[in-house]
Amino acid sequence: MRLQTKLILIICSLLAFVIISLGGIFYVVITTLLEKQIGEQALKVAETLAVMPEIRGAFDDQNPALVIQPLAESVRLETGAQYIVVGNREGVRYSHPLPERIGGQMVGGDNGPVLEGKPIISKATGSMGPSLRGKAPIFDKSGRVIGIVSVGFLTVDVNSITNAYQIEVMLVSFVVLVVGTIGSILIARSVRRSIHGLEPKEIGELYMEKQAILESIREGLIAINRSGRITLANRYAHQLLAIPEHESIIGKQVEEIIPNTGLMDVVRSGLAQSDREMLIGEEEVVVNRVPIKDFQNRVSGAVSSFRSKSELYRLAEELSQVKRFAESLRAQTHEFSNKLYVISGLIQLESYQEAIDLISREASVHQNLVQFIMREVPDPVIAGLLIGKYNHAKELKITFRLDEESSFRDIPPHIDRSLLVTIIGNLVDNAMEAVLARSELDEDNKLTSLFLTDLGDDLIIECEDNGVGIPEEFSKAIFKQGFSTKQGEHRGIGLSLVEHAIHKLNGYLTFSRSPQGGTIFTVAIPKHADLSQKEQSK
Repeated sequence: MRLQTKLILIICSLLAFVIISLGGIFYVVITTLLEKQIGEQALKVAETLAVMPEIRGAFDDQNPALVIQPLAESVRLETGAQYIVVGNREGVRYSHPLPERIGGQMVGGDNGPVLEGKPIISKATGSMGPSLRGKAPIFDKSGRVIGIVSVGFLTVDVNSITNAYQIEVMLVSFVVLVVGTIGSILIARSVRRSIHGLEPKEIGELYMEKQAILESIREGLIAINRSGRITLANRYAHQLLAIPEHESIIGKQVEEIIPNTGLMDVVRSGLAQSDREMLIGEEEVVVNRVPIKDFQNRVSGAVSSFRSKSELYRLAEELSQVKRFAESLRAQTHEFSNKLYVISGLIQLESYQEAIDLISREASVHQNLVQFIMREVPDPVIAGLLIGKYNHAKELKITFRLDEESSFRDIPPHIDRSLLVTIIGNLVDNAMEAVLARSELDEDNKLTSLFLTDLGDDLIIECEDNGVGIPEEFSKAIFKQGFSTKQGEHRGIGLSLVEHAIHKLNGYLTFSRSPQGGTIFTVAIPKHADLSQKEQSK
């Protein structure tokens, strides 16, 4: 059954139950009050007749009916009662609406309390049928009960009055039920529009999907309403904010959790903000903020997504590694294609010895380099990077020299290898670009050298080139993202990545001018966590 139909049935059923219950209660209350009012009226008439001197005096006459009957009938017609019966202690009637019944016995069997001197209101069946009656005793001068006055209204007449009220109640109830049914249909349609025509099961499934999506996104998500209270926060947001997952932040003011968040600016302006940088604690994050709008295009809140810049840097570095690997393969392909052409030519010229010497020399150089790197740099990621840079340098006609004193065996497990790759790879790339930019160097003098050592408490990385060098006026700006002394797009990223990676490893970097006119970059990274914490506290 559809939600709209369920809502209509539930609302109508509840409304019908309430109307019927209230109608029944109202009918009972009206009936009770009417019977009480009529009973009290009958009793007052009876008590009035009982104290009339004419009624009392007539009991001493030879024929009391001659006085009492006319008087009782005149009062009956005046009050609208169905009957007024006056009788003596033995129940013999002295008055009755039907004169032929005068002298007969009073019917109903409820005279006992009256003969004891107590006025009563009762329901009983008399000679004229069921009635609601009021009875009062008649006292003589000495206070003795000498007779009874009974004033009655037939139950049929009482029921006719209550039935009239009942019809009115039923009519009003029917009108209210019709109006309520129309209102329930309108409410059900409004609810259906508000939930975009979805059924409860579909809403539940969408909610579970939304929760799964929110938790699978590797970005922090926080949503707020117009007043700035948080309405949504996923698990990754808790991690970036250093808030335990079991500690809910829903309902709190966003400024209490993230000062200077900027979300309230989006709520006020209704304009989105993209790729903004900010600090959350000590973490640099990239933030996007988007307003939430309702059906009338009014801003009802805002949502913010933020991601750690270190993860973006890592992603950029992974892409750079893929690019470097592809360039390395391309360089090797190009280089060995040339060597194969030379060997093919020598064989065709029948210069077999020269071909053998060339093969041996090339194999020896490459094998010695690979063996040296495998021995001194056992980490496969860093070793692969060095071999790739060596092949890339050969393609660019640059001499890439790995210092023979290098050793990079003792790298602690807590140091992220990907950050070391970022540092070494970008320093070597910058050195090669600086060498290529110095046009006066011939092919044999273009030199980039790298020295790695793990002796002592620090990992030392030293990269030197004989390129164009760094002008003095740019020495403080080279680590800013986007700044570069070179022409072209996508520049000014490498050294920014290097500085960020060194900062993550709690190391430091210095640079100076080399004797050949280029630049020497020196990086020191603490090998032990306690040393890095001491450096960080300085």
